[in-house]
Amino acid sequence: MVQVCLNGPRGAADGAMVPLTPQALADSAAEAVAAGATDVHVHPKTPCGQDSLSPRVLAATLEAIRARVPVPVGVTTGAWAEPDPAARLERIRGWTVLPDHASVNWHEPGAEEVAAALIDRGVGVEAGVWSGTDAAARFAVSPLGPKVLRVLAEVTDPASGTAEDTARALLADLGSAHGRPVLLHGEDGGAWPVLRLAGRLGLATRMGLEDTLVLPDGQRALSNARLVAEALLQYGCDQRSP
Repeated sequence: MVQVCLNGPRGAADGAMVPLTPQALADSAAEAVAAGATDVHVHPKTPCGQDSLSPRVLAATLEAIRARVPVPVGVTTGAWAEPDPAARLERIRGWTVLPDHASVNWHEPGAEEVAAALIDRGVGVEAGVWSGTDAAARFAVSPLGPKVLRVLAEVTDPASGTAEDTARALLADLGSAHGRPVLLHGEDGGAWPVLRLAGRLGLATRMGLEDTLVLPDGQRALSNARLVAEALLQYGCDQRSP
């Protein structure tokens, strides 16, 4: 499985190729799925380009993307979009159009409550377990662990020379991950080394303009579709022993 992460918290300053509006996100998702992506992760944006959990913003984004692609579509619930845990819960409970899944960063305040609210609404939970945080330890003892859709093992080490070691340490900390599937990915300079490691380990992964703005050769990526196409080549070529 290669998920496309369309935009993340990036904005206009990161380049015109980063999709922000519902129409641009739908176009980018369609191109990425045509290139081979089998799942979509998106950060819905306000007209000012800020990440939002607003029911209105979420509905417009999901409806636009679903009109163009047949694959599951998920969103973020990152605390930066709504720092107050109680307000975050209120937003989620007010969603009028539901995503197929939503990521919950397990190190953030209110993570368990957010995950429980999503599960209650029938939304799959991607448990975001970041390196460099206590998320793995917290997830290990969570009663919700067996109920999540999958674990996002998120390697926050941006250095190409050390990201793979950081990824292996994170996977060791995760252990059995409550028996749930693991999606392993990196960011910035670590994005491509971690993707190749995921290929060698036979784990799901993701790629897109949220995680990196460049191709493996350092050239600027002009689209999510280009990143996905390259990811599939890199991932498939690394189905070797770890």
